Amino acid sequence: MKESILLLDGLALVYRAFFAVRGLTGPAGEPTNAVFGFVRMVRQLRAWWKPDRTVAAFDGGSPERRLALCPAYKAQRPPMPDDLRSQLPLVNEYLALAGIPSVRIDRQEADDVLATLATRAAADGADVRIATGDKDLMQLVDARIRLVAPAKTEQELDEAGVLAKTGVRPDQIVDWLALIGDNADNIPGVPGIGPKTAAKLLQRFGTLEDCLARAGEIESDHLRGMVRDGAATARTNVGLVELDRAVPGVPEWSGIESPEEDAAGLDAFFVRHGLKKLRRETAAAEEPSLFAAPPPPPPPPPPGPRQMSLF
Repeated sequence: MKESILLLDGLALVYRAFFAVRGLTGPAGEPTNAVFGFVRMVRQLRAWWKPDRTVAAFDGGSPERRLALCPAYKAQRPPMPDDLRSQLPLVNEYLALAGIPSVRIDRQEADDVLATLATRAAADGADVRIATGDKDLMQLVDARIRLVAPAKTEQELDEAGVLAKTGVRPDQIVDWLALIGDNADNIPGVPGIGPKTAAKLLQRFGTLEDCLARAGEIESDHLRGMVRDGAATARTNVGLVELDRAVPGVPEWSGIESPEEDAAGLDAFFVRHGLKKLRRETAAAEEPSLFAAPPPPPPPPPPGPRQMSLF
């Protein structure tokens, strides 16, 4: 039987939880909103997908290779809020008590650690799901690796979903991102080329390098000029957005222990930090969704087809 693995984009989930739940504090007035939301999301994901193993990855800083290509890489990001930073030790404590191992490598980003773990697990025949909202990770999607959005637990993004969402295949995502850039990471795209135009170029030429080599075939003078003028930027961006699937220091799966959940320790943790609702849910074995929408008013109309949107 194939092993099922759930990988958590740790800091991304913590940030999402922090901004989704506001004003929650513990007995001493300490903020606990990020911890509360993070626990809820992790529980919901595990309850729905029932993985055999769950592992979280956390950022350890930007790697030198990306900073060498772009010194301004991620430089525009504001510092982490103090109320969030103070909760990171609590998140780590929860993971340890819940029996969820975490991996953090100095000067390595969580995306690369996730790419390394996912690639190794898939090579061993496991089914892998990565809980994230990061579009960079779409490049990993294949027959064994899929993405799930923390806010829409029951939906997963497969190869067809990536194509439907972006207009390109997962193996073209790096070239697509190289053309359009990524504001979240302070990566400038090729001026004038947006997601739809980049997708059309890759649909026609297949790869970024073929697009650049055959730019003379582009009928529009304006677009042809943008592609040629942006060639150096696009090639630099490939090195920024392409994930490292062999990060040094990431342990092999055989070296990642999955301890049993410490039920008594978790109960004491919830009591100590005033997380009464999580404690009640544990006792009742309920995993309600933090992000669940209210039920529609009766009688509901017949449901129509919906487009899946994960990010």
